[in-house]
Amino acid sequence: MALSVDVFIDIVCPWCFVGNQRLERVLAESGGPPAAVEHHAFLLDPTTPSEGRDIPTMLRRKYGIDPQEAWARLEAEARKSGLELDLSKQRYNYPTVRAHTLIRRAHAKGTQRALVNDLFRAHFVEARNVNDPEVLADLGTRHGFTTDEVHALVNDAAELAKTETDARAAAASGIQGVPFFVFAERLAVEGAQQEQVLRAAVERAAGLAERDPQQRTG
Repeated sequence: MALSVDVFIDIVCPWCFVGNQRLERVLAESGGPPAAVEHHAFLLDPTTPSEGRDIPTMLRRKYGIDPQEAWARLEAEARKSGLELDLSKQRYNYPTVRAHTLIRRAHAKGTQRALVNDLFRAHFVEARNVNDPEVLADLGTRHGFTTDEVHALVNDAAELAKTETDARAAAASGIQGVPFFVFAERLAVEGAQQEQVLRAAVERAAGLAERDPQQRTG
């Protein structure tokens, strides 16, 4: 029986990149049951313009901090989990509704986890525009989509609206920040916690699932 793990992220959230990496490392090292991981949309800034929002300017205006100071702490945390990040590479945050729509539809193809990782790397490591249909088509074709399928999907108003509805529902449920993890539908962990915290959550959730097998499985 697979342990369900629901992960709420936004692709332009660096702590989500770190948190997702930590979760994958913990699951890879776990000696417990396999995990059925599903990623869900969360929009940190639904008002982001299509051309993107300048990150250094946003950090100074919103938080009154030097971007380099904020990045240095986060980069140090990333290195603890094997991620070599240089956050100065990506100057812009882009809208992520299209990317999340692709992620949602990748779940049925069984490629969602790999696609999420590639999207994080495209944004943070390669400094690509994850709102660009051409970029999404390039990534999508590596994970079970055709080019035409990606273009149709990320330009479909109904599909994009479904993603936005899902993101609003996540926020309405009480999730105020990401990453946010729910193990076995009952044990929640908020933030990019250290690997030992996630490991303990996986072990505890696996024990709960064994005692109550009615939880959702993959």
